[in-house]
Amino acid sequence: MSADKSITHAEPIVLADEPDPDNPGWYRWELSEADCYNSFLGPIIVRRGGDGVAGNIARVRMTPQKRHRNLGDVVHGGALTGFIDCSLFAAMRALDIGPSGFALTVELQTHFIGAAQLDEPIEARVEVTRETGRFLFLRGLIVQGEASDNHAENKASFTAIVKKPSPQAAPSQ
Repeated sequence: MSADKSITHAEPIVLADEPDPDNPGWYRWELSEADCYNSFLGPIIVRRGGDGVAGNIARVRMTPQKRHRNLGDVVHGGALTGFIDCSLFAAMRALDIGPSGFALTVELQTHFIGAAQLDEPIEARVEVTRETGRFLFLRGLIVQGEASDNHAENKASFTAIVKKPSPQAAPSQ
């Protein structure tokens, strides 16, 4: 591997600490490298709880665009699954679990409940069900519609296991 393509063990720069000017109480979550997979999803914002959602739940939001559609003109299941996977790592940051750049999705199970519409925000609500020294066990819902639990429509549910980065790969805090 040439020197310009070497892998570094520093946390990718994530702009999660910048408030989103268009969404009070939300923070931008984007990697500094625009050619990473996450950029395909478009802008992502994140926060802890709010609007009737408990503070131990990370809320990760994106607005699906035409490029995320399937032939039925709704969000493609692969795009939705990709968003779910990225939301796990955004949730780690929002819930102050630590660096997520070198964490690894070990398992992700997704159950599609309904079709998510284009051009309307979708939100992953992610909660940690258990944390061990090396693993996080998470579960969540993808919702679309009103922000409060009483009006949002479930589009998918998921469970996941994420292996936390080793202390050698994680940057010093």
